[in-house]
Amino acid sequence: MKTLLKNLLIILVVLFFSQCDRLNNGTLKGIVPPKAEKQPKELVAHGDTRIDNYYWMRLSDEQKSALTQDEQTKKVLAYLDAENEYMGNVLGHTKEFQNQLFEEIKGRIKKDDANVPYLKNGYWYYTRYEQDQEYPIYCRKKGNLDADELIMLNVNELAKGHEFYSLSNVTVSPDNRILAFGVDTLSRRVYTIKFKNLENGDLLTDRLENTQGDAAWASDNSTIFYTSKNEVTLLSEKIQRHKLGSPSSDDVVVYHERDPSFYIGVYRSKSDQYIIISNSSTLVSDYHILRSDDPNGSFKQFMPREKNMLYSINPIGDKFYITTNWEAENFRLMETSAENTTKNHWKEVIPHRPDVLLEDIEVFNDFLVVSERKLGQLNFRIINRKNGEEHYIDFDETAYLAYFDTNPDCSSELLRFGYTSLKTPFSTFDYNMNTKEKELKKRQEVVGGHDPEDYTTERLYAKSRDGVDIPISIVYKNGFKKDGTQPLLLYGYGSYGATIDPSFSSERLSLLDRGFAFAIAHIRGGQMLGRHWYEDGKLMKKKNTFYDFIDCGKFLIKEKYSSSDHIYALGGSAGGLLMGAVLNMEPLLFNGVIAAVPFVDVVTTMSDPTIPLTTNEYDEWGNPAEKTYYDYMKSYSPYDNLEAKKYTNVLVTTGLFDSQVQYWEPAKWVAKLRDYKTDNNSLFLHTNMDAGHGGASGRFERYKVVALEYAFMFDLEGIGN
Repeated sequence: MKTLLKNLLIILVVLFFSQCDRLNNGTLKGIVPPKAEKQPKELVAHGDTRIDNYYWMRLSDEQKSALTQDEQTKKVLAYLDAENEYMGNVLGHTKEFQNQLFEEIKGRIKKDDANVPYLKNGYWYYTRYEQDQEYPIYCRKKGNLDADELIMLNVNELAKGHEFYSLSNVTVSPDNRILAFGVDTLSRRVYTIKFKNLENGDLLTDRLENTQGDAAWASDNSTIFYTSKNEVTLLSEKIQRHKLGSPSSDDVVVYHERDPSFYIGVYRSKSDQYIIISNSSTLVSDYHILRSDDPNGSFKQFMPREKNMLYSINPIGDKFYITTNWEAENFRLMETSAENTTKNHWKEVIPHRPDVLLEDIEVFNDFLVVSERKLGQLNFRIINRKNGEEHYIDFDETAYLAYFDTNPDCSSELLRFGYTSLKTPFSTFDYNMNTKEKELKKRQEVVGGHDPEDYTTERLYAKSRDGVDIPISIVYKNGFKKDGTQPLLLYGYGSYGATIDPSFSSERLSLLDRGFAFAIAHIRGGQMLGRHWYEDGKLMKKKNTFYDFIDCGKFLIKEKYSSSDHIYALGGSAGGLLMGAVLNMEPLLFNGVIAAVPFVDVVTTMSDPTIPLTTNEYDEWGNPAEKTYYDYMKSYSPYDNLEAKKYTNVLVTTGLFDSQVQYWEPAKWVAKLRDYKTDNNSLFLHTNMDAGHGGASGRFERYKVVALEYAFMFDLEGIGN
């Protein structure tokens, strides 16, 4: 008996010190975390003074890109490098495991893959990947799929010599001769549009700088409309007209958006009839149209702007279909003639329904397809435009994502759509709208095998503190024990009305197969349950988003899907704000929190209109120039609400060239959190020094950050392989 007790004591001691080594390994190994210099700066508004000790970390684009660095740049880069080095040292024992995870995730991806070809204007278009290549190859075949392949762009060749390379808006002229494409090599989402002659393979001399990357072709095959950006705020600001062969200095501004709260863009309609300028803020839509065969004509405003009036337009034949929230919170479908487009001429096609959100439509000559969401589930409603008959497409699961794929041909009777769920890989279907036959064209291959029946998905509902039921989608491998002992990763976003539908992730199998469950909290701020779901999670109701996520976490613990010792939280961008707010409100609810490119310095950023996206976001977060919004933002802004207390283990990721959430927000937040936290739990900042908001540009490289995130959680769980 004494021997047994002695052995048990030895085991407990070993476990205790291994746990200490795991959580406090930086201290035990003599690795000291970086300590950022404090340079107090007073920020005053509405008679309120905030002291920002780390404001100095903010660098301009010129400073980041300069070959000769000034002292501030050197200091900031040195701090970011020190944080990267610190994380590398403390998590050094997981490096081999990270490499294993990366190779494991990469190994599930089919290396020589291609998407399903689609037919447009006499050519079959597709993209494919070659073995171990990071970037796609854009191809086409004339007439039929047995024809010779023409490689339009091999991005692997174009990306050579660049740490980051992103392509945008690859579009072909109506006569099939000229290819336009946008290139970003800095990860600031600022593109240079280039042109290639597909008949001889030569690049044209035309180059359109500082653009959003979009190129809309007029019917004359030589006129292009594109969006240029403000060089300081990076906001889309002007629509310009370019004539191939002429210098860009001769380009004509056909539209100038002077309201900085609007995003703008330009595109050619699916019907090929119109060039359409789209303008949108959070609460207002605005469109201007021009016949594509009249490129030198003047754009016509579809209808005057109205506050709180959202709509989208789809031309087909001699009419426009319009989805709108005009007297319809969940949107309704209208139609009007091309000659009379103002709303007094609109006629109702599908009325408003309080329990159904009308999300999107796809138009064909003979059919109309409506994407509707009821009780959180997406449905496709097929309407025959000739005889009015209609039906729905059946889907097999209770929690899934269905979406319109590429449907460029208005005359087709086939609807191409995508389908996925938490356990079903992404699948491409062609659906015959006449015969109601559905054909699977391709299902994402998981190299090494994947059987969806090995996993279980559920739709749960957590009761929020104000009595509202919050949906949760969850997946786990069969055999998962609901006894509170197994790990679980809870993901959330909850902003901009973006619905995070349950979809498949082959990299997530590395979690599920090691005993993790993965759950999505469909919190307010998205539109899972309709437009009101969004309205109840923005502006002066933003805290509902944070409370919902916390209550979802507590529900999963209460129902023994996990426990506070084994549950983790993940969110990025606006979801990173969610992570920061939750950390302040419930600092020890989760065993670990991963905040990716987090928007955490809300008041300071929203008070600076020179920062990209700020002015576009006033109707989402509020304008802090108004005291009511300032006070409310300050009450939840993660950076402004840090306190001297214990915080859980935290991993923060960012990119030096991020234009969406500037790197200095997470950098300052980590520096301040380090200064305030009273615990020895892990706190890491990982900065990708070559990328921006979306991380690395290659199809494999981005999984290195995923491997880091997983290793962070596995290390806390004591999982090492």
